[in-house]
This record gives sequence, structure tokens and C-alpha cells, in this order.
Amino acid sequence: MTIHIEDLKFQCIIGILDFERTTPQDVIINLAIEYDYQKKFINYADVVEIVKNMMKKSEFLLIEDALENINLKLIKEFNTIKSIHLKITKPSILEGCKVSVSNYYKTKS
Repeated sequence: MTIHIEDLKFQCIIGILDFERTTPQDVIINLAIEYDYQKKFINYADVVEIVKNMMKKSEFLLIEDALENINLKLIKEFNTIKSIHLKITKPSILEGCKVSVSNYYKTKS
């Protein structure tokens, strides 16, 4: 099974520029979680809450750090996950474009 969470939008502190450390900005999260469904499901509302809480509380400097930390947290919380594709977008950091970084994480099992 694969859970898709698309265009999850909220504001948080993320980035290394001075104004990014003081002013929350929009981020958009897109996430696909492949998992082993055997009478046990992954609650997508829980996934959304984990992602939002981590992004808001951690105030990451780099999108890359956010990606790695969120992946690790989700793998720890849900042991049936086989892979995660996570993309974090900063839609208004540069004029005329959206900037994103993505990561594909596959568990060893």
C-alpha cells in the first residue's frame, strides 16, 4: 500500500537567511509512504501531525536536515514502512519559482 499526502501547506521557520530565522514562511509537503499492510494501517492524520509538529518545533536551518529527521521519525513511529518519498517546497523564497528538495528513503527490510 502507498499513502499519498499532497500539498500539505503551513508556515514555519526554516532556512539560513536572517529573515527566514525570524519570519515564518509557507512550506508545502508532498509525501508518499509505501508500507506493508497486514491488518495494520498507518493513520495518515498521525503522519500529517508528526510532519507539521517536527517542522514547526525544530525550526530547521536546511531543508535537507528536515528531510532526514522526518524520515527517521516516521520510520521509528511506523515499523511497517518500506519506503518514503518526501518533498519539501518553499514556494515563495525566490521570485518567479518554487524551490524544493526531495529525498527517497528505503528501509533495509
